[in-house]
Amino acid sequence: MVLNILEAQLYILNYLLYIKYMNIKSIQKLVSEAMSEIKTIDANEAYQMIKGNNCNLIDIREITELENMGRVDGASHIPRGMLEVYLDPNNPIFLNGQIDKNKEFVLFCAGGVRSALAVKSLKEMGYEKISHIDGGFAAMSNSSFKIV
Repeated sequence: MVLNILEAQLYILNYLLYIKYMNIKSIQKLVSEAMSEIKTIDANEAYQMIKGNNCNLIDIREITELENMGRVDGASHIPRGMLEVYLDPNNPIFLNGQIDKNKEFVLFCAGGVRSALAVKSLKEMGYEKISHIDGGFAAMSNSSFKIV
């Protein structure tokens, strides 16, 4: 009986130490790590790419953000929550020509946090020609992009 109590106390102590010291990263840490591994471009560079038809411009904001703030003319909308599903190489989005897998993928969100994490995720899927726009939609709104 004494051994069972000691085992239970040891288990609780180990569990509490695990919770205290487990390595849960903050969003700042995740974004910082992603930024060190991905390509970031500014809104003007992205504009030149889309103007030259050299990229797939992908808006990963939620539909309510598009409805409230507007859309970027020429951008495809793929919500962040569905990005990996839609950009699976076997998805019909490639087969029907809506997205050209030979062009660079340029992602943006409202401010650049979600798109940085999304680019890192797509790199892990094997995408190589991929970047995100620093400052996201906010930066694009103050550039040459047409907001509709």
